[in-house]
Amino acid sequence: MKAGGQILKDYELRTTSSRAAIIDLFLKNGFALSYSDIERETAELFDRVTVYRTLKTFLDKGVIHKVLDDEGSLKYALCTDPCSTAEHHHEHVHFKCEVCGQTNCLESVVIPQVDLPKGFSIKEMNLLIQGRCSNCQ
Repeated sequence: MKAGGQILKDYELRTTSSRAAIIDLFLKNGFALSYSDIERETAELFDRVTVYRTLKTFLDKGVIHKVLDDEGSLKYALCTDPCSTAEHHHEHVHFKCEVCGQTNCLESVVIPQVDLPKGFSIKEMNLLIQGRCSNCQ
């Protein structure tokens, strides 16, 4: 995985303390984080608006993607494939462990093709699998 500064450079984002800290948080944890997780970890450094704006910028630029969990909560994870402002390229499965609660991207497991009826179009697909992760077996 690339260093945080290199990720910001690759996406042509100016390095700010909030961007660097939040990227490093994703890299350190290696699993999907909720807004409240990020806010809690950075509360002493940044206010809520700064965290929100940083996440929005990362989403808009394709640095991170949204992950939905079984409780309807939104989490965020780093994109490993080159994504852009126009399109995210990560049709992969997300896995939530019922023991530790971590949600991970399973990049090697793709979402099966879904054929929709005529008149329907896909904007995005999410597939969440729940069970026990390799650390909690």
